[in-house]
Amino acid sequence: MELAERLKWLRTRHGLSQRELARRAGVNNSLISQIEQAAVNPSVATLKRVLDGFPISMGEFFSLEQAPRRQVFFRGHELVPMSSGQVQMWLVGPLHGRRLALQRELYPPGADTGPGMLSNEAEEAGLVLRGEIEVTVGEHCCLLRAGDGYYFDTREPHRFRNIGTEVCELVSAATPPTF
Repeated sequence: MELAERLKWLRTRHGLSQRELARRAGVNNSLISQIEQAAVNPSVATLKRVLDGFPISMGEFFSLEQAPRRQVFFRGHELVPMSSGQVQMWLVGPLHGRRLALQRELYPPGADTGPGMLSNEAEEAGLVLRGEIEVTVGEHCCLLRAGDGYYFDTREPHRFRNIGTEVCELVSAATPPTF
């Protein structure tokens, strides 16, 4: 793969516009366009500066292999484990280069997201598939059962606890991803 193709592939894989990459790298966005069109061949120093916008090393950049095709469907064994403590979580799709996280989550009886409240910069929604889960968001607390859902701004402190006697299974989505 040529340098121009490689840069464009990496930029789009990270979900960046030419302007955003240029801003991160501290270069003019027309330079990014010219490199991607193979209109200019950047110096080593300029290329390093552009790659610092990801960040990625020169060695990693030149060893990247473009995936022949973007994977669209994922079997259960292809989900990425994201578990912490007793709570088991699996991410649908690749770990990097995404703007949305979709997860399958299992909370055994007594499991929770930890003693403290969580807070981050995203919006999150979820649907309980089986069992029940106590969800606390700010001062609000609710016991959700199969078929119930939630949607909130995760800047509000929140916590999930399975206070029931069965495993709780839910599917959640967050944008942007918070991992």
